[in-house]
Amino acid sequence: MGVNTTTTGSQAQLGNQNIYLFSATPHPDAIHINSLDFDFFQPKIDFSQYDYLILTSKKAVDALLFYEKEEYIHIPALCISRFTQEYYESKGGKVLEIGGGIGSDLKKIIGNYSKEKKWLYLRAKKIAGDGFGVDEVILYESRCSGEILDFKLHEKASTLIFTSPSSIQCFLTNNTIPKDAKVVVIGKTTAKYLPKDQTYLLAKTSSIEECIKISNEDFVA
Repeated sequence: MGVNTTTTGSQAQLGNQNIYLFSATPHPDAIHINSLDFDFFQPKIDFSQYDYLILTSKKAVDALLFYEKEEYIHIPALCISRFTQEYYESKGGKVLEIGGGIGSDLKKIIGNYSKEKKWLYLRAKKIAGDGFGVDEVILYESRCSGEILDFKLHEKASTLIFTSPSSIQCFLTNNTIPKDAKVVVIGKTTAKYLPKDQTYLLAKTSSIEECIKISNEDFVA
């Protein structure tokens, strides 16, 4: 079964090119292809043992919602980006600090705190980096969605926005990136998963909004 890529209006086009967004979150100015489906786990956690939480995605926040709110809601969280921060606060959570969208930022922030403080990293089963050298627990697992596995890119000239390493890996399962495609990635870690010698544009901040913005700029190989 193919994916319906019909859009309303012309906002999902850049000139004669369609803008495809491969992510878990849609945007009105792009043709959204959901990249991932998620399975959530609920291992036993003694939240009373920890001073701070580490949240590197909105899905980590969703995973927390399976626990009794009073167990964790008072514990300040270090959030990887403004979007994770806003989402966690919308659920009533307290935010300690906000990173710049990459894991290395969080490592620096953690290093500024007393080594006596206990951190808990709420993570996915598969992660791109090595973690943060603190306690961690796996709360969810991602897998390629049926939507992205069914997707077939027929246009030669398109703008492709990838928002995670998994979005690239899932796309490449049944597709190749056309030579004349404009590729935008949300961060440096995601860029590492592109095919060798693939040219791309790197978003200045790790946000879908920035990816859409940079899609409208001239491509520089």
